[in-house]
Amino acid sequence: MFGDGGDGGAGGSAGVAAKAGGNGGRGGDALLLGNGGNGGNAGLGAPNGNIGTGGSAGWLGKNGVNGST
Repeated sequence: MFGDGGDGGAGGSAGVAAKAGGNGGRGGDALLLGNGGNGGNAGLGAPNGNIGTGGSAGWLGKNGVNGST
């Protein structure tokens, strides 16, 4: 109720060539007063994965930030 949303996990790196990097996890949403979790970073690969988006804040909190590549 009052806690922050959890952060999204980082995307995994690509294994062998031509495999895309993993997508970053989405940050958790806060329920009431907490801050949204931060989105995970994209995994490296060819192409890179998608960045995770930050979670939504609660009523009085702040939104989480998006991950990066």
